[in-house]
Amino acid sequence: MNMREIQRMQQQMQQKLAKMQEELEASQFTGTAGGGAVTVTMNGKFEMSSVKIDPEAFNAEDIAELEVMVLAAARDEFNTANGTQQHLANNVTGGMSIPGLF
Repeated sequence: MNMREIQRMQQQMQQKLAKMQEELEASQFTGTAGGGAVTVTMNGKFEMSSVKIDPEAFNAEDIAELEVMVLAAARDEFNTANGTQQHLANNVTGGMSIPGLF
């Protein structure tokens, strides 16, 4: 493999990574807790865009439980988004670990 082929492969990988990043940023990830009583949504930039709480699932005395469920739903969506990001990165890089890529 000559230097020109290596540069071409590097450029192709950079293009794939840029496209992957755009797709991730446009994606929405949802996490739930309490059997769907709490739903949290974030985008591929890890920015939360919404929190939905089923009002019938809680009353004023359940605030501590509600707080725990919101955190659980946020963790669930973060893990989903992070896992998707890692999976896509592995597809683009062929499983190679590239420092600073996620």
